Amino acid sequence: MEIEELPCEEHHQILDVHIAGSSYPPFVLSFKNLTYDVKVSTKSGFPFRWKKPNVSSGNTTKSLLRGISGEAKEGETMAILGASGSGKSTLIDALANRISKQSLKGSITLNGEVLDSDVLKVISAYVMQDDLLFPMLTVEETLMFSAEFRLPRSVSKSKKKARVQGLIDQLGLRNAAKTVIGDEGHRGVSGGERRRVSIGIDIIHDPILLFLDEPTSGLDSTSALMVVKVLQRIAETGSIVIMSIHQPSSRILGLIDRLIILSQGRTLYSGSPSNLPQFFSDFGHPIPINENPSEFALDLIRELEGTSSGTQILFEFNKSWKVSSMDDNGGDDTISNRRCTLPLKDAIAKSISRGKLVSGGNGANHSSSVPSFANPFYIELMVLSKRLLTNSRRMPAKFAVRLGTITVTGIVLATMFWQLDDSPAGVQERLGCISISIATIFFNCITEVPTFIQERYIFMRETAYNAYRRSSYVLARSLTHIPLLFNLSVTLSLITFWTVGLAGGVPGFLFFFVTILASFWAGSSFAAFISGLIPDVFLAFVSGIAIVSYFLFLCGFLVARDRLPKYWLWFHYISLVKYPYEAILQNEFLDPTKCFVLGVQLFDQSALATLPAPVKSELLESLGRVVGRNITRSTCLTTGKDILKQQGIVELSKWKCVWVTVAWGFFFRILFYLTLLFGSKNKRK
Repeated sequence: MEIEELPCEEHHQILDVHIAGSSYPPFVLSFKNLTYDVKVSTKSGFPFRWKKPNVSSGNTTKSLLRGISGEAKEGETMAILGASGSGKSTLIDALANRISKQSLKGSITLNGEVLDSDVLKVISAYVMQDDLLFPMLTVEETLMFSAEFRLPRSVSKSKKKARVQGLIDQLGLRNAAKTVIGDEGHRGVSGGERRRVSIGIDIIHDPILLFLDEPTSGLDSTSALMVVKVLQRIAETGSIVIMSIHQPSSRILGLIDRLIILSQGRTLYSGSPSNLPQFFSDFGHPIPINENPSEFALDLIRELEGTSSGTQILFEFNKSWKVSSMDDNGGDDTISNRRCTLPLKDAIAKSISRGKLVSGGNGANHSSSVPSFANPFYIELMVLSKRLLTNSRRMPAKFAVRLGTITVTGIVLATMFWQLDDSPAGVQERLGCISISIATIFFNCITEVPTFIQERYIFMRETAYNAYRRSSYVLARSLTHIPLLFNLSVTLSLITFWTVGLAGGVPGFLFFFVTILASFWAGSSFAAFISGLIPDVFLAFVSGIAIVSYFLFLCGFLVARDRLPKYWLWFHYISLVKYPYEAILQNEFLDPTKCFVLGVQLFDQSALATLPAPVKSELLESLGRVVGRNITRSTCLTTGKDILKQQGIVELSKWKCVWVTVAWGFFFRILFYLTLLFGSKNKRK
């Protein structure tokens, strides 16, 4: 047995007695008078409805939290109960620092000290209501990748595996360890197991604070009970567990240490669930025998909300009942507990020494004892790349569909434009073939939007508490995508270049391939940016398709640059289709030895095409006398350079067009990073 003296603000000392590894709870999370108001705009259902004079249509203020106070101690599980719209998720977000400090009034302290947001990110975890997981990873792989992110490289591979195996047993997932997570199209683990995996990936580093938004939502009673039992075991290891819950069963209620019941943002009960029968009995509404106390409480609250006075009478009774309970117990023991806690710096160091907060440092001080990120940049890059490749490799259908689309498009182009000649008609067909090829690439890339958005939500959950850097994800996503883009580029190039009869031989083919690859790179980057900017799959997909269509309209194929209206020139220059289109045209028409319109072909595609050959020769001689030049049937009238001038392609060389296309890809990757940086704060305003 070890005895340690703890500081206390009173005039005596409390002895900390360690028996069989137990210790005095060093952590107390306190919150006082939390108030959170939001402005709700009063918008008309019909935007052009006539507004009456002297009637304000400004914003109204709605209170989501109104003076809520309480505290949660280490080793205990606190549940926040209430009907939909009562403010329970808002309170969880407030405690987890997911509401802007400028909007949230009141105080939140850990061991009496205000928590720095960077420290809170490292010592806490937040489990969202939705289970956002990679579908084709097994339970064990999912937890192992989480361990690679959250546990520092100083922890050996064997210890990380041991931590994962211990967590699997703790979560009751041993029988499902080798089963994939699954999704709508792939059978996987059950809903309860999936929820426990979601909890597991956020507690892999054994956080001090654990927040959960309705962890039992959507589960059957047995699965919900198992989840809460897991949370109880987590609390017993030395964590503070705070969760919102909608309507717990009696068995779940018996596992909870502290309960807060909310209605319209106010506290109607705060205390132990075991005191609920006495509370409502004193209120004059005793709970019937064998009835679930939580269901009775919520039903009674709904009835009160329907009255003219609302829940005000229960709110006032709760305050007086709490005061009388404190008097009966000889004072507020929570204040005494709070006074006798360890300073936060010492408490974090002590928890780390006991094995908590696996990603922690040496505990020198609470602002520097835990690093912002558990691993360096290159470790994150390798782990993210491995996870993305593993998940993609097990979903070959997505790649097969994209490859099939490109293959079919290539075959259609090859059969439509088989071995084009150098006639005027062949020139027009070349222009059409090249423009369709480039447009197909960008339309094909837009199909990546749903995948990017699905990963975006996983990314937001993981980076909210510094699992890895945003830059690591963007770079890993880009690098792992290159092999896919390479294969698609090779497929389209091999099918179309030789069959269509494009110019340049082997050097021309290599340039064509590089241009196609650059186009895929730019298109994939654009799709990533759209998915980061617009989180809705349908809106992002439709917007991406529309913008690519505008790129095609204004690239210079349908209307040459010189004939475009001046007010559309700006869009012409930002068109992603313009630069690869011009690069391939230059690769096709820069050969000085080729002629694309001979004298005899001058009358093709006109009403004079049916004239006899002698008549055409006489017309050419007459035309030559007029222009002062000898024009015969074999005279070259249009070269490749002439065609490029007609298309308005005189500004950039073909290699400069390729580099501009590559640069567009990097530009949109940077924009993708910025959308993730500023658009995934996970904070309410």
